[in-house]
Amino acid sequence: MRGSVASIFRHPVKGLTPEAMGEVRLEAGTYFPGDRNYAIEVGPSGFDPSAPKHISKQKFTVLARFPSLARVKTRLDDATGRFHVGDASGFGVETELATAEGRAVLERFLQAFLGEAASGKLRVLESPPGHRFMDHPQGYISVMNLASVRAVEQALDVAVDPLRFRANVYVDGLKPWVEDEWLAGGRIALGEATLTVFKPIVRCVATDVDLSSGERDIDMVGMLREHFGRDTLGTYFAIAKSGMVKLGDTLAG
Repeated sequence: MRGSVASIFRHPVKGLTPEAMGEVRLEAGTYFPGDRNYAIEVGPSGFDPSAPKHISKQKFTVLARFPSLARVKTRLDDATGRFHVGDASGFGVETELATAEGRAVLERFLQAFLGEAASGKLRVLESPPGHRFMDHPQGYISVMNLASVRAVEQALDVAVDPLRFRANVYVDGLKPWVEDEWLAGGRIALGEATLTVFKPIVRCVATDVDLSSGERDIDMVGMLREHFGRDTLGTYFAIAKSGMVKLGDTLAG
């Protein structure tokens, strides 16, 4: 089994815009770099940075709860630390997530954008060392097989943007659903790194959302169950061996 890396993405703020990367260095025993470092709670979430524990994504500004967030486009500039956030009308602001004042700017922007849909006060949370705001606490890195996405497209007879699935690494050149052969604890090579299979990713209503309109236009979980007898798509891994991963690198296992 051999495929190749088609694209790499990080999500600096949980629920907001994926950012394409040309390469990334994965470190054994850690999370995907720069991924879900921040999350925005809607009212008190119960998150304690001094004793961080996994919190349900429904406590945060995510597409599963606020599909209109897909119309908000964000970008983090690593060189300057500036974070840009804008809406479909062209209104935008730049701020810094590393400061309390900067985080307050993002809070006010999204509070105004979501309006009454946000039932509680928004607050930007930064992950303490060793913690990330993942959908699953052991979802260290997520990998999507593009052939499986195309199988879903064919069954639904509609275009499906792979970014609906918010993975870190998208691979091509594999057969559809080959990920079902990846058993928990098994290993695959990804570029210079080695990954350990954790589990398939159970999907939710976030994948219903069109990333341009911010509208729910596909009952993705329902369609997965109807056509394929499953509610999973994509795979979570742990990082077993450190190494660089670049576009075009091989996935083998």
